[in-house]
Amino acid sequence: MDGSILRDAILNGLVNSKYQGHAEIGPELLTNSQDATIWQVLRRELLTCRNFTWVVAFITPDMLVPFKVVMADLAQKGVSGTIITGSYLNFNQPVVFEELQKIPNLTVKIASSDGFHVKGYLFDHDQYQTMIIGSANFTRSALLVNKEWNLKLSSYREGTLFQQVANELATIKKYSEVLDAAWIANYRRQWRAPSPNSAISKPAGTVTPNKMQIAALKQLTSLINSGAKKGLVVSATGTGKTYLGAFAVKNYQPRRFLYVVHREQIARKSMASFHRVIGGSLSDYGLLTGNQRDWHAKYLFATVQTLSQPSVLNRLNHNEFDYILIDEAHRAAAPSYRRVFEHFTPQFWLGMTATPERMDNQDVYRLFDYHLAYEIRLREALAAKMLAPFHYVGVADYELGGELISETSKLSQLAAPKRVKYILKQLDYYGYCGHHPRGLVFCSRQEEAKALAKQFSAAGHPAKALTNQNSPQERRGAVDQLENGTLEYLITVDLFNEGVDIPSLNQIIMMRNTQSPIVFTQQLGRGLRKYPEKDYVTVIDFIGNYKHNYMIPLALNQDNSRNKDRARQEVKLPTSLDVSTINFSRIAEEHILTSLDHVKLDSMRELRQAYQDLAQQLGRSPLLLDFYQYGSVAPQVFAHNARLDHYGAFLEKMGHQVELTNYESKVLMFLTKELLDGKRPHELVLLQMLAAHGSCTIDEFKQELTCQGIFVSANILQSVDSILNLDFFAVKSGKQLKKDQYGGRAIVNHSDLFTYQLNPAIQEGLGHHKDFSQLFNDVIVTGLKLAKAYDFQAAFTLYQQYDRKDVCRLLDWPLDVSAPMYGYRVAEDVCPIFITYHKESPKKRNAIYNNQFQDGRSIRWYTRAPRHLSSAEVQRLLAGVKVGQPKVKLHLFIKSSDAVGKDFYYLGTAHIQPGSVAEELIGPKKKTAVGMNLILDHPLPPSILDLLAV
Repeated sequence: MDGSILRDAILNGLVNSKYQGHAEIGPELLTNSQDATIWQVLRRELLTCRNFTWVVAFITPDMLVPFKVVMADLAQKGVSGTIITGSYLNFNQPVVFEELQKIPNLTVKIASSDGFHVKGYLFDHDQYQTMIIGSANFTRSALLVNKEWNLKLSSYREGTLFQQVANELATIKKYSEVLDAAWIANYRRQWRAPSPNSAISKPAGTVTPNKMQIAALKQLTSLINSGAKKGLVVSATGTGKTYLGAFAVKNYQPRRFLYVVHREQIARKSMASFHRVIGGSLSDYGLLTGNQRDWHAKYLFATVQTLSQPSVLNRLNHNEFDYILIDEAHRAAAPSYRRVFEHFTPQFWLGMTATPERMDNQDVYRLFDYHLAYEIRLREALAAKMLAPFHYVGVADYELGGELISETSKLSQLAAPKRVKYILKQLDYYGYCGHHPRGLVFCSRQEEAKALAKQFSAAGHPAKALTNQNSPQERRGAVDQLENGTLEYLITVDLFNEGVDIPSLNQIIMMRNTQSPIVFTQQLGRGLRKYPEKDYVTVIDFIGNYKHNYMIPLALNQDNSRNKDRARQEVKLPTSLDVSTINFSRIAEEHILTSLDHVKLDSMRELRQAYQDLAQQLGRSPLLLDFYQYGSVAPQVFAHNARLDHYGAFLEKMGHQVELTNYESKVLMFLTKELLDGKRPHELVLLQMLAAHGSCTIDEFKQELTCQGIFVSANILQSVDSILNLDFFAVKSGKQLKKDQYGGRAIVNHSDLFTYQLNPAIQEGLGHHKDFSQLFNDVIVTGLKLAKAYDFQAAFTLYQQYDRKDVCRLLDWPLDVSAPMYGYRVAEDVCPIFITYHKESPKKRNAIYNNQFQDGRSIRWYTRAPRHLSSAEVQRLLAGVKVGQPKVKLHLFIKSSDAVGKDFYYLGTAHIQPGSVAEELIGPKKKTAVGMNLILDHPLPPSILDLLAV
């Protein structure tokens, strides 16, 4: 590394920001924020270092799972490290040392000094060293959520500070011992858990609603007061769904209450929970099951199998109960439940479920009059601390004879002894929380489940296969054996996706293709119920050569964007969900990215399914705004689909009759293709005002923009005019002017310069054509919602994505000149530069430009060829650069490759480094171009650099 780079980076961070900074080696204060956690920085340093030494007093088991994923990848590269820790205050549990010893490329040493309370992370990058020192121990809270301060500094070995740290480290190493089994055994014998902080606890037996349950109860009360007869609550598994129901019934105070579920075991447990919340005499509570008939109980808990029998229903009046709760309400479309619905007429029906989306397309929402009273999904439940955190690990499945496990693998491959040995090794390496494994394994076939259970047991890990061939009694017995430690693993094929309640589960193992985000979330959720001393759940997903691998990051991140670039980011730069982490090994990452390359996320089939799912939930045809609020597809997906002119065209494909004139259809196409994404709100605000009032003055428009905190200038107002009178689109698109595709006439008339007015045809349509009015306003309202993701005070928002046409518009240019723009366009005072970081093929003409970031802040960039220093556009570009007063403002846009589409990330403004400009011969034909270093005014975050380096 050039010595000036490190010097300038240090001067930038510690002396003056005028010096050139460096995104990777400059001094930096690390805290946990929405942009990055401390763990993400440590992870990146690990993945780029030659070796490392950490000196940390406190380590918790819950942070070792994501650490092991990185260490497994480093082992493949021959990278190793050292951790020095200790036994200060008995904070480190014995299991921490046992788990650390499982990592083959890690040396662990125990500091012998009393009061060892150091927190330092040192990384050797060969040419330079990086140290992170501050308040953060190697614990889940410290590295993911706590407010911590840690200073990151880089240095050469010869630096005084590094020498001080090295000397201190040498002293610590001298008086430390290598961790071994004898030390751990002795520590375990002597270890006593630190005394917990005293806290005021609630009186024994009292149950009070949590924050989210309070909100749900408020919504339910409001729904009932409105006169509704039915309501549905969606509550993620483990979030206190049963208690929420009990609180709701307690608030309602029914004369008689009926609870309906599909299993007697659940009915019994629910009855106990209701009694704990509502209280009263035990004689008020009873069961109606195959084994017990408490006909006159005030609070009756029934299995649907018994309740739905004609002889039972005949004994109960239609108005016998004034409040009926259907648990696991996604089952309520079954015939047995329908008989219950048809028989009773209570004052209120409450449905509760964790997964309302059914795989058989039965309409659960309709059964409850499309009244979704409240929804507590997985992400929100984790953030509210209602569930046990999880550490998801995506690892590559076993490769047998050069062939990776796939959907078509034979049983002999699935149950091959070598594969089973590999699986058990991974389960041991990534571990679990607790003294013994309690794992639930999902596999692909019943024969595989039986074969795996046999081999698990033979290897010393007692396991049992459970399939739909096992009776309910056998299933309950197996669950009891798992909970009491007789069994370590239950192996099944989708049998326990729902309904099972095993709170002590500490491992979820997925050994099958992910074919549905719904099922994936169901299976993940099996282990998230809280349990004493269960701090986290380890989720291990064996990723084979499956065509649906792309669903994994989408399901984990609840991603509805259908954007491949975003999905790649979720794989390459995994995030955390509160203190839960998502981790992919390098090879598993490659399998997912390969799957992603071969799928069309926004296909008409995918959009149709998403539409049907949302229509089922709402009880009507959803609009774009509904997709923004509830749907599994982002509204922009409809705008970007080349087969759809506008959302009305999509509704027609869904079988709806949409009445639009030819001109109205063209107007909706303009709104959808050009304005829906919300990248600039000005046109949307004006159209909303005009749709409401017919006309407005320019002063009223400017005042409204100011009230909404939106920047306004004369150039922007002129640009708005050119967009809405379609002059901006007076360019060829195929054989037709783009302007003519949008109707050929101004959307908004502004002829007198004082007043804006919609053209007469649009006014006529808004006033008299229902479909056009609804679709027109839907685009406007949805676009304004999407606009909130952008900076209202600037033309561009850092690290958002834009295509070339967006840039022309947002620079207030009068015409869309994106088609001939290619890599850049030097205008009078501004120049947007578009860089494709990785060229697809050296045979392509533009592949001669080797644009690469050198240090995270500067990039070597080249003009088109042939160009010379004397070329007119180069002279305009360089005007004022030498004296530090450039005449042209540079905006830099970059995408990783042509494969990701036409959108570029905006990296901010940049300036040309004086003295770096030179004519160079580039490409196979050695044509002359002018090269120069572009310096970003905003240092590039490592995460964005990693994303571009795909």
